[in-house]
Amino acid sequence: MIHPSRFTSPWWAANPHVQTILAKYLHRARIRTRRERLELPDGDFVDLAWALPRQDESRPLVVLFHGLEGNADSHYARGMMAALQQRGWQAVLMHFRGCSGEPNRHLQAYHSGAIEDPRYVLELLRRRYPERPMAAIGYSLGGNMLVNYLAAQPRNPLCTAVVISAPLQLSACADRINGGFSRFYQRYLLGRLKHNWRERLNRHPRHQWQGNLAAIRSLREFDDRVTAPVHGFTDAEDYYRRCSGLDRLASISTPTLLIHAADDPFMTEAVIPDASHLPPAVTYELSRTGGHVGFMQGPPWRPRYWLEQRVPDWLDGHWPPYQEQA
Repeated sequence: MIHPSRFTSPWWAANPHVQTILAKYLHRARIRTRRERLELPDGDFVDLAWALPRQDESRPLVVLFHGLEGNADSHYARGMMAALQQRGWQAVLMHFRGCSGEPNRHLQAYHSGAIEDPRYVLELLRRRYPERPMAAIGYSLGGNMLVNYLAAQPRNPLCTAVVISAPLQLSACADRINGGFSRFYQRYLLGRLKHNWRERLNRHPRHQWQGNLAAIRSLREFDDRVTAPVHGFTDAEDYYRRCSGLDRLASISTPTLLIHAADDPFMTEAVIPDASHLPPAVTYELSRTGGHVGFMQGPPWRPRYWLEQRVPDWLDGHWPPYQEQA
């Protein structure tokens, strides 16, 4: 079932681009983090950002997965980690390879369907903290990845999960962001992707990539010439088809909340699932407005971030009983 969201935009932020852009610049949340580097089985690494101060090890643990080229300093991550801390829970963000400020060691990095690193991290955290309730939150690309993970791993360490503004139909989203004002976002993301690709090529001088970065003008072209071949896909369309989360929602058995705004400038109606295909474990909330990971309310001089109330409320209703340490 698709549920109408209780979110409504204020008059000054009814435009999706205002929601998407100003949410980044108006957010004032600050949180201290501690970095932990995890060595991966294939010889690469990922960096975790643990929110400080650390909570006791009986408290619930919430793992965040950021969006395309995001990191622990992304406004939505900072805000949510602070909100989770206020509830007394422990927040930790997993940086995808190459997103923590240092290029990863391998030529391969991350993509919307790469679940191996998150699976390794979640299983490691479960071994470390076998008694702690654990949940996950995925934003945008990280949300689509989380859908893929939940579908592929029905037996997983998570009590519950939340997926926010996820591009569940990657091909349609690649076309949408290449048109109109949405090209503004594409230009920014493409610049970040190109920079990180150059850094990885510098680490691998023997890799003879035969492309021309300057000639790549869209995310679809980048995925076609870089993401797909480097990660074992035939082309961009093969990557999009095999990694889009939309058709995998039906395989999810972990209680999962999906939040999406119909006016998201990164997406089209193609990402909205058929309600009859949603399993009982999935709750899909659709709002008329909200932009891409925006969802601001209140006055412009003191905006409130609705996700930072809605998501913890959802988690609070899905924790099993746990015993706090004295």
